[in-house]
Amino acid sequence: MSKRALQLATAILACVPLSTGLLTMLGVFDPLYRTLALPAAPLLDSNLRFFGGIWFVVGLAFLTTIRNIEREAKLYRLLWGAIFFGGIGRIWSAYSVGAPPLPFIAFTGLELAGAPLFILWQNSVARHQGLAPKSD
Repeated sequence: MSKRALQLATAILACVPLSTGLLTMLGVFDPLYRTLALPAAPLLDSNLRFFGGIWFVVGLAFLTTIRNIEREAKLYRLLWGAIFFGGIGRIWSAYSVGAPPLPFIAFTGLELAGAPLFILWQNSVARHQGLAPKSD
C-alpha cells in the first residue's frame, strides 16, 4: 500500500486520541463517564484527566510522524506498541471485571490487530522508499 494511504489513515486515526483525549480531560464529567454516575472522587478524576492528557499527546505524536512517515519507524512502532499494550489492558479488564460496551470491544480489535498491521504497513512503505528501519 502507498505512503499517501498510510499518511491518510494515520491522520484519520490520530483524530481518535486527539478527540477522546480532550473529552477524558473532563474527568468524571466526560459525557461517557457521566452516564455511569461516578463519584467526583479526586483520585479517580485526577487519573482520568491525567490519562486523557497522555492520550491526547499520543494523537499529537502520531501527527508528527505523518510528513516523513517512512522515516519514523521508531516513534511509529513505539506509539502503536503503547496502543497494543492498552488493548491487552482492555482484555485483562474484560476478564477481571466484565466486557465493556460494544464500541470498546471494537477498539480492542483495532488495538490488538491493527497495531501490528500498521507497523507492518509502515515498514513496507519504508522498504519501498529504500529505507530499512533501524533495529536498534
